[in-house]
Amino acid sequence: MAETRKWFTDTGSHGDVVLSTRVRLARNFAGVPFPSRLPEDMIAQLNAAVWATAQKMNDFDFSVIQMDSLQAYEAVALAERHLISADFAAARDNRVLLLTPDESVAVMVNESDHLRMQVLNGGLSLERTYRTADQLDDAFDAAFPFAFDERLGFLTKNPADLGTGMRASVLLHLPALSAQGSMIRFSSTASKLGLSVRGVFGEGGPARGDLYLLSNQVTMGLPEQTALQNLETIALQLATRERTAAEQYVTDLTVQDRIRRAHGVLLNAMLLPTDEMLDALSLVRLGTLYGLLSVSTEAVNEMFISMQPANINVMAGMSLPKTERDVLRARIVRAKLGA
Repeated sequence: MAETRKWFTDTGSHGDVVLSTRVRLARNFAGVPFPSRLPEDMIAQLNAAVWATAQKMNDFDFSVIQMDSLQAYEAVALAERHLISADFAAARDNRVLLLTPDESVAVMVNESDHLRMQVLNGGLSLERTYRTADQLDDAFDAAFPFAFDERLGFLTKNPADLGTGMRASVLLHLPALSAQGSMIRFSSTASKLGLSVRGVFGEGGPARGDLYLLSNQVTMGLPEQTALQNLETIALQLATRERTAAEQYVTDLTVQDRIRRAHGVLLNAMLLPTDEMLDALSLVRLGTLYGLLSVSTEAVNEMFISMQPANINVMAGMSLPKTERDVLRARIVRAKLGA
């Protein structure tokens, strides 16, 4: 049987700069204590009730994953693929994940809130992604009314999520703007609209892979549609400025040399650490977009996700020491690039 095509293999609108769109909704059931206050027997009942409801949703072909049945590295691999939070991966007891075959829709049950529903799509697709999340939201609300206050909005464990309970984000590849040192200025501009821009990889240091997450930070007093419009406006501005900067950036012979050297590393490395891979993939993707290399951007997008450490362990079927993991990553990347 052929493996189901994953959502991140689709390029989508503005896919040269925007890799993906995500919308996440935090919800709790009315009259039910937050998960941290629930006894184990009630957690089990809630898990079963949510799964029973999900099975009746004809538009979502969910499977259920009992998180405590996974090895630690298998749970971390789900977090690396942005399907669950790091907290959900770390504390797996009594937690359940609902997941569609293409991994575009995931529901964490009993994280800090009863439900954390998220939808992922390739490219810039905020409206479409929100519509799917809203459809899922309505389906659960019809079965179990959500906790809602006329003044505070949806009631959530984290006060920062009060109001809409929505976190929307777009993942952008911005190598030229990053090289210019422009991201600090853009971060300041975005914050004035209730948005944040941060590197996805490389906490406290350079954004590895030149990947940045643009997301809304205000959930109270700002309607969903306004938040989505603000997010799309800034995303489109960043995409336009990245293209303009990149067209000039790739004419530099030094940059062209770096791009071809990065391609050579991916084709020939016997040991490939994660950070080195991310930086090389960024340059190779840039070179491909501007005609310097002939590599599938879809393949590069997929490797940004699938070549993360825990996902390498999943491919191996065991938790590998770092050196062995770097050897296997190098071999898989070479194969994916046709070397």
